[in-house]
Amino acid sequence: MNIDIEACYKKYAPMVFRRCSVLLKNGDEALDAVQDVFVNLLRYRKRLKGQFLSSLLYTIATNICLNRLRRRKFTADNCGSDFVAPSMACDPQYEKVEDSMLVDAILQNESESTRAICFMYHTDGMTLQEIGEALGMSISGVRKRLLAFSARAKIRLGGELL
Repeated sequence: MNIDIEACYKKYAPMVFRRCSVLLKNGDEALDAVQDVFVNLLRYRKRLKGQFLSSLLYTIATNICLNRLRRRKFTADNCGSDFVAPSMACDPQYEKVEDSMLVDAILQNESESTRAICFMYHTDGMTLQEIGEALGMSISGVRKRLLAFSARAKIRLGGELL
């Protein structure tokens, strides 16, 4: 099925921008991420089905933003290093990566769908029912994934409460 990218952009770009803004906390970077989301949609449109398009875009946006946050962390960790390209100069905003580093460490070995569920629940404040509808899962399935993630996260944090 061929997806009408222009109509999709008009309908879903505001939703994707809100998601990217929440994760990246930077409007300009969020706009860039939105463009990346729709470039990916354009690139793979022939392989995609038009069903559950909002969920797909939400997941793509989450993954793109997580990748951008990882690059931020990498750049911040390597500021001043010869390994980092000169164009990746240190920026004061990168000093605030401590929280994102912790989140990244906790989510490091989790599946993309578990990461999406965690961000929807903890960051966006969505209910289990809303997450289930967005991802095509049952409420009990979402709850089970969150509980299993919570148990693994506690172990990774040395038993501290989340």
